[in-house]
Amino acid sequence: MAVKFNLRLCLQLMDQGISLNTISKQYHISKHTSSKVKRRKEELEFDTAKLECYSDTELGKLFFPNLYESEDIYAPIDYEYIHNELSKPGVTLKLLWNEYCIKINDGKYPVSYSKFCRGYTEHVQNHNYTNHIQHKPGIRTEVDWSGPTMHYTVPSTGEVVKVYLFVATLPFSQYSYVEATKDMKMDTWIDCNRHMFEYFGGSTVRVVCDNLKTGVVMHPKNGEIILTDTYSDFGNHYMTAIMPAQVRKPKQKASVEGTVGKIATVIIASLRNREFNSFEELYKAVRERLEVFNSTPFQKRDGSRKEVFEEVEKKTLRPLPEFPFEVCHWFYSRKVQLNCHIAYKKNWYSVPYEYVGKMVDIKVTETTLTTYYQNKRINVHKVFPDYVKNRYSTYDHDMPESVKVTEWDDERIKKWASKIGPYTRKVIDNIFLTSVVKEQGYNPALSVLHLSDKYSKERLEISCQIALSKYPSPRYRHLNAILANNQDRQNLQENMKKEEKATGHLRGPEFYGGRSK
Repeated sequence: MAVKFNLRLCLQLMDQGISLNTISKQYHISKHTSSKVKRRKEELEFDTAKLECYSDTELGKLFFPNLYESEDIYAPIDYEYIHNELSKPGVTLKLLWNEYCIKINDGKYPVSYSKFCRGYTEHVQNHNYTNHIQHKPGIRTEVDWSGPTMHYTVPSTGEVVKVYLFVATLPFSQYSYVEATKDMKMDTWIDCNRHMFEYFGGSTVRVVCDNLKTGVVMHPKNGEIILTDTYSDFGNHYMTAIMPAQVRKPKQKASVEGTVGKIATVIIASLRNREFNSFEELYKAVRERLEVFNSTPFQKRDGSRKEVFEEVEKKTLRPLPEFPFEVCHWFYSRKVQLNCHIAYKKNWYSVPYEYVGKMVDIKVTETTLTTYYQNKRINVHKVFPDYVKNRYSTYDHDMPESVKVTEWDDERIKKWASKIGPYTRKVIDNIFLTSVVKEQGYNPALSVLHLSDKYSKERLEISCQIALSKYPSPRYRHLNAILANNQDRQNLQENMKKEEKATGHLRGPEFYGGRSK
């Protein structure tokens, strides 16, 4: 509307005899404007009793026709039609503006795109349509943690363990995903996002999240949003844009906020009287209640969340990549040992022999360990489980021909120790005796025997003798300290002096001037 004040109210107040000063102070209509209205009313000899016969636009054109002259040259816009078209997949304001420009054929001019958008915004605000323009199928997924939590009890200890809930919602169909988790750490957050897309059977164009520390490093008021490297890699893998909502703007992810409130009743409250004795039991119960939630018919809409999703939205989702995203951890500058292996969590993984002595980077996922040299992948191994220790994953082609020998075992190690000396053999035997399984003794025993390469077999044997007198089961650190401080040499010199004192010196006849026989 060209007139930016309430012209109808101003005329009614004047008709009641209220002064211009009072109108200006109490109704925020400037005295200059109200004076112009009064003069124009007198010029037109306008009868206030006929106000109801005019719309606001007609009234404005009657009193201030010059203000509407510029608007008359523009083609009118049916914003109700615009709003209905926007609910269809792929339709944007830019497309509708282009169509509006093409359809004009009565000699009038189209409004600019910016004015077209402003007009639509005013129309939406006046008709309370704000929520509807966001609900297009397959466009966005809203994710968040649930504020209310659950718990289970460990039967053996009685410990009560808190359980958190991850929640995701597709705004168009309101189809939702809920997962019980043991924590809210980075790896858990990424896994939940991956499980969410697998549950939906596809990915959306955008993922709208909160400003959680596990996903967002920085969200400045002005400037670029910085995501964590892992969450950014996740978005790239699924070709989806990670778009955190603005700080303290929950309406920007209103669908998931609403779902969090609903699952507090449908899942948390409905299961409040059940006692769970394990995380797995609680996880299964949450999943069962989730299916009930998605299958329950809407109260103010036809069908259910699941029906709308299956019939409409599922077809618009992007297909998932061939391989799912795996959370990975990087470890930099690991040295390739002389045995052509690198160490990770007390296990050993082979690397091609030409990289011996060089520094490599390793990327570890839940299932694989990948080695990189100068950003080039050179090897991939399956990762040993956390409970496995001192195991070797070795590819034959990684080893040079000169070292392709049978694997070390306890018998070979003991034979090597026996060649050095009895005290060394005793140390090695003690190492295996104190190991729960013999494989756990391989690395400690070989570490001890390799000291003979750095010092000598003789010095290692003496250091083992000294260590056995002090410790029941000496290890590498004990022997290395003895050798590094030359305690074995000092001990050897002390033993030689003792032998000299015990034997004494016998003077021959030459000492007394006689002849030797």
